[in-house]
Amino acid sequence: MTIMDDKDMEILRILIHDGRKQIVDIASELGLPRSTVNDRIRKMLSQGIIKKFTALPDYSKIGLGVKAYILVSFKSEGIDQHQLAEQIAKMDSVYEVSLISGEWDIIVKVRAPSVEAIGRLVIDKLRSMKGVEKTQTCVCFETLKES
Repeated sequence: MTIMDDKDMEILRILIHDGRKQIVDIASELGLPRSTVNDRIRKMLSQGIIKKFTALPDYSKIGLGVKAYILVSFKSEGIDQHQLAEQIAKMDSVYEVSLISGEWDIIVKVRAPSVEAIGRLVIDKLRSMKGVEKTQTCVCFETLKES
């Protein structure tokens, strides 16, 4: 387990909120030297605490304004649940895949230009995959927080 102190957690909180925030601004906000903030960020990167820096686009402005979550029930057919999840993760339009507990086995976050496109993804591709027993699709009306 990696040990992080309160300053590391504050730096991480700031970067989660704004990954482009300048080191000098973080240092000023926390009352730390720039070199200390820089060293702590490099340490978090080298330890894998920070996996990557990425952009969060406005998906509606790039033609992917419809988001849905697809619940998948797994059926063993010569494939295990991890293999199925990995195959789903490689599909176009898929943004997140998680193995979950409860009535469903996998949850998939997808984005597309229309509800019809999501329907084609589910009906033509996902439901025909070996190991998929059934699906349930939940289209998002509005997202209040996303990271």
